[in-house]
Amino acid sequence: MAVVCPECDNPIDIDNEVDTGETVQCEECGTELEVVSVDPLELAPVEEAGYDDEDLSHLTEEEEE
Repeated sequence: MAVVCPECDNPIDIDNEVDTGETVQCEECGTELEVVSVDPLELAPVEEAGYDDEDLSHLTEEEEE
């Protein structure tokens, strides 16, 4: 199967027996991508573990200011 990298639009060939949750790397831009759906095939960039731009709950009040 072929899919396009969501970061650089490079075509990526994916094994037909890929499962949801597996990761692949774009050879063009190096982005680590997670298979979020197999039917239809859909990839999304892997988020850094423990980091979320929207989640500030780990900061103290002083760091938020």
